[in-house]
Amino acid sequence: MENLATLTTAVHPATRLSNVQEYYFSRKLKEVARLNAEGRDIISLAIGSPDMPPSRRTVERLCEVASQPEAHGYQPTMGTPELRQAMADFYARWYGVDVDAQTEVLPLIGSKEGILHVTLAFVNPGEEVLVPNPGYPTYTSLSKILGAKVVSYDLREDNAWQPDFDELESMDLSNVKLMWTNYPNMPTGGNAQRETYERLVDFALRHNIVVVNDNPYSFILNEHPMSIMQVEGARECCIEFNSMSKSHNMPGWRVGMCIANPTFTSWILKIKSNVDSGTFRGIQLAAAAALNGNTQEWHREANIITYRRRRDKAERMMTTLGCTYDPQQVGMFLWGRIPDAYDGCEQLTERVLNEARVFITPGFIFGSNGNRYVRISLCAKDEKMDEALERMKRIRWTH
Repeated sequence: MENLATLTTAVHPATRLSNVQEYYFSRKLKEVARLNAEGRDIISLAIGSPDMPPSRRTVERLCEVASQPEAHGYQPTMGTPELRQAMADFYARWYGVDVDAQTEVLPLIGSKEGILHVTLAFVNPGEEVLVPNPGYPTYTSLSKILGAKVVSYDLREDNAWQPDFDELESMDLSNVKLMWTNYPNMPTGGNAQRETYERLVDFALRHNIVVVNDNPYSFILNEHPMSIMQVEGARECCIEFNSMSKSHNMPGWRVGMCIANPTFTSWILKIKSNVDSGTFRGIQLAAAAALNGNTQEWHREANIITYRRRRDKAERMMTTLGCTYDPQQVGMFLWGRIPDAYDGCEQLTERVLNEARVFITPGFIFGSNGNRYVRISLCAKDEKMDEALERMKRIRWTH
């Protein structure tokens, strides 16, 4: 033990660790676990992890393949032909976008993996990436870990959380390689707009920037899913991520997809092939079954009707807390502006956690433009959301 202590003292972490902190939810969930161990019974409305199961056929297909003796070997890094074709068919059926399953589709072990691989494939240390503020924290943290320089661009409520293109054009863009976008937007719920996608493609082509559109929420409370790949010229300058985590209730399965032109796909695959091996065959074929088999009726029940009912409950929570919100937002969260009486969003979320025993998310973790906002997840059973609302109603909030 003495030798171990000496070694630990002598070893230092890589300097890149000083650029990032432990992920907020990783840290905060430890506190929630401690409170639950003390008998506090915390209701979590913080994380976007769908609590409903995939379709029955999806699970059945996984079990069928898992029972096959030959199914357990290594799989191709670029995914099975069945999964790539199912992803291409999914894009054709839902977005009206034709992509080549052999050269323009790359299955991912979730979008986080895609963020890593795309950054490694396109950005040298010291080069710049444009990241939305507010936006998904992983765009920032992985860029910093990999030595890229993060340049934030503003999203604001008075602009429907769309990019301010006048502000973007005024920036020095000479060292920018990637621009991260996310529509429907997380955390704000700002929906995709055709005009925004067209302007993004034009912006990218004129400035030789690759736009990466992260698109996992397009089916949640959204009657008209859109893809940036619907815009003419997008294949020359855009990459799109999509995910089965949200739309197909498969967050723990870790199945996402990357849609890009053949050249971009080959660059990303070169990185991916050196980092991971292919996903278990049973998961890939079950994912293909979900993509091919889930009907419009299934999607409407899972992604519209259920979340609409829960959204109504979340809206009542926001009103109880004195927060205001845009009723037109989409996705699996509700984003609300806190009352002016609070110094910042964490002041409110800590009161909600400790007094109402409900865990909701402070907007500051998504960037400085989230400092006056909180986020409520819709990923909880109706009875849990009803109980959370009742707990909030018992507290006298500052409005």
